[in-house]
Amino acid sequence: MNAKPVATENAAPADKPRVRDRILDAACDLFYRHGIRAVGVDAIANEAGTNKMSFYRSFPSKDDLVAEYLTDQEREYWARWDETIAPYAGDARRQVEALVASDIDLAWLRAKAIEGCKCKTSRGCALGNAAVEIPEDNDRLGDIVHRYKTEIRRRLRKLAREMGASDPDALGDALMLLREGGYYTRLTFPNNTGPISAIVKAARALIDAHLE
Repeated sequence: MNAKPVATENAAPADKPRVRDRILDAACDLFYRHGIRAVGVDAIANEAGTNKMSFYRSFPSKDDLVAEYLTDQEREYWARWDETIAPYAGDARRQVEALVASDIDLAWLRAKAIEGCKCKTSRGCALGNAAVEIPEDNDRLGDIVHRYKTEIRRRLRKLAREMGASDPDALGDALMLLREGGYYTRLTFPNNTGPISAIVKAARALIDAHLE
């Protein structure tokens, strides 16, 4: 008689997320809501319905998990960027306005909740938040954030050039500063009730000033 295979935690049924995926999903929620430093391995393992042994089989260290979390957040952001500008191909100004408008798009957050993401609220930019917590000597994690922000800057400057701005680098940087500030204004003025409600108007004023 053939022996039945021994079931293991990592050998999950097809309709059940793998342990590694559950850990990453739990970390996404906990890191974003509470911060990277405030959340320990025990809390992540518990939220994922597993244990520390399985955690360390999936991720050799907490930094390995944080690195994957940040990389996943970056990947998701670029997918959203592409989706946002796609309807305005060839119109750099409309693309920028759409990107800025998407920063106050609460419907997008609700859609993410429907898809299964637990992050039902906005706590600003996940990678920007991480930058505050990452020690200066942690080049591995710091480089992920720096790469991400550098690419945003490059793309905004490129869009400014395509608009025909008199000083595209200055306009691109101004738009980046506007968006960065917008992320965190939402934390003190919930539901888009504060200055963030004027972000699209502010972006248009910046663009107009650089196109004169």
